[in-house]
Amino acid sequence: MKTKLPIALSNKHCHLTREDIDALFGKDYQLTLKKKISQPGQFASEEKVEIVGEKGSMTFRVLGPARSVTQIEILAGDAFKLGVPIVYKDSGDIEGTPGCTIIGPKGKIVKDKGVMVAARHIHMNVEQAKEYGVKDGDYVKVKVEGPRGLTFDNVLIRSNDKCELEMHVDTEEGNACGAKNGDLIEIIKE
Repeated sequence: MKTKLPIALSNKHCHLTREDIDALFGKDYQLTLKKKISQPGQFASEEKVEIVGEKGSMTFRVLGPARSVTQIEILAGDAFKLGVPIVYKDSGDIEGTPGCTIIGPKGKIVKDKGVMVAARHIHMNVEQAKEYGVKDGDYVKVKVEGPRGLTFDNVLIRSNDKCELEMHVDTEEGNACGAKNGDLIEIIKE
């Protein structure tokens, strides 16, 4: 059974629906590729938006392609700057999350939900999941070695044929354990 896999740190960013891209950047606007990211078909775009909360605002990069829901992934520290509560959620599940105003070059929208601290998770395709002895929806622990090593609990397995092997944590979590993109970590099953 395999146990080692790479880790990747994710900074604050947002995902937008087609409708919200149109409202913020103009009808039928196409996001501009800045850099491909590890998950197949996904990319960091050149485009940025301003996210406005109760206390302040911050600039966020837009990731593409368009998604089925608009989701703003913040770091826990960003919640204080924006003035929104910290809500940890799995990507795509925006129920019970706070909203914000999003400002783009061609417009502004108000969302009543979608701001979250994304829960840590592992992407893997179905064949890889078999090799690791896990399946979509399982939770595992993950051990990070090193001088600031630690064990992450409650790590969700996300497995489908559109995934590539990698654990995702936000930059605060990664910095806490001294991890760098590509470091190998270990799944610990209970």
